[in-house]
Amino acid sequence: MVKERVILIGVLLPHKKQSFLEDCLEELSSLCTTAGAEVVDCYIQKRREINSAYFIGRGKILQIQKENIINGKINTIVFDDELSPAQQRNLEEITGVKVIDRTRLILDIFAKRAHSKEGKLQVELAQLTYLLPRLAGKGTSLSQQAGGIGTKGPGEKKLEIDRRRIKTRLFILKKEIKKIKNHRTIQRERRKQIPLPMVTLIGYTNTGKSTLFNNLTNASNFVENKLFATLDPTIRQITLPNGQKALLSDTVGFIRKLPHQLITAFRATLEEVSQADILLHVIDSSHKDREEQIRATYQVLSELGVKNKEIIKVYNKIDLLSTTEKQRESNREKGVFISALKNEGITFLLNAISNLLEKELVKVTMVVPSYENSIISKIFEKGIVLRKEYNEDKLALEIKLPKKYAEKFKDYIINS
Repeated sequence: MVKERVILIGVLLPHKKQSFLEDCLEELSSLCTTAGAEVVDCYIQKRREINSAYFIGRGKILQIQKENIINGKINTIVFDDELSPAQQRNLEEITGVKVIDRTRLILDIFAKRAHSKEGKLQVELAQLTYLLPRLAGKGTSLSQQAGGIGTKGPGEKKLEIDRRRIKTRLFILKKEIKKIKNHRTIQRERRKQIPLPMVTLIGYTNTGKSTLFNNLTNASNFVENKLFATLDPTIRQITLPNGQKALLSDTVGFIRKLPHQLITAFRATLEEVSQADILLHVIDSSHKDREEQIRATYQVLSELGVKNKEIIKVYNKIDLLSTTEKQRESNREKGVFISALKNEGITFLLNAISNLLEKELVKVTMVVPSYENSIISKIFEKGIVLRKEYNEDKLALEIKLPKKYAEKFKDYIINS
């Protein structure tokens, strides 16, 4: 397969900072590399407003065509912002090459990264939602909309599906995803029966969440130094230093300008974030644009309606900082500094999680009949046993329990 050669285009409007746009284009370049394309060049045009027909000026398009397209240097143009269907059609007609935008590029990457049934269905839903309004004027053919970069598009749907068939497929996808969502809800309710506190990893893409997840759980999830290296959520049980057990979940990485189609499609998966007791916000401490990445993460949380959660900021990749930089950052920032790759600071992180969860515990003394095996088992699962003593046919316990479960076992509590 011939590697696609692309140029990147960004527009600098009066309200934008050039440094911000340059960072966005640098990230767009990484996205293209992740998708398997070769970035040949990058263009920035200053404009007072967006051109409604071409997004950028017609003169700039002809310049790009002369410098890159006529001589065959590139075969794809990638815009940093989402194009309207009309703008995309106009640009393809005047340049004669494929034109895609940041949204389509991210959808392509998600299509390659999804492995679970749910992930594939959600990506296909997002792809078709994006493609549907772009069929205007193309008859029943999707041939000009079939592929982005390094993607097969939505499977057999890629070439000759008209609006009606896409709408039918969208209906089926939503129905299938609803079934999976219901199944996920049942799983979540079962977890509540155990139940264990949920700790969820969030953060910008490529900050090391999967590496940290593997470190904390001794798992072997796929890790790669690329954007969106993992997509499907994973949940594992961990044991904290105080003996308390918790569930740890990994989530898809966030990104600036995350397509709203993906926010909608992955809402069911991202519900794990809203169900969490603690969020571990993993931050790449070595990234020059980390403050913007932090803002982007909180923007996605806001879109998901996640508020008032306990958040521990986890500054990862400190192995990439000098000793002086580590000292400066630890004095300036409030959080836990770690290197998931080098296993530095992991004990401090686990203690921070333990301390936060312990705030929700109450210390009680209980007496349970020895024959109540199922009750004893549940109490042990839910709390931290400080002392236990068997006396004839009874078990005396001094234990720390979550407040909401202390009420459930109130018949056995003799002192609190």
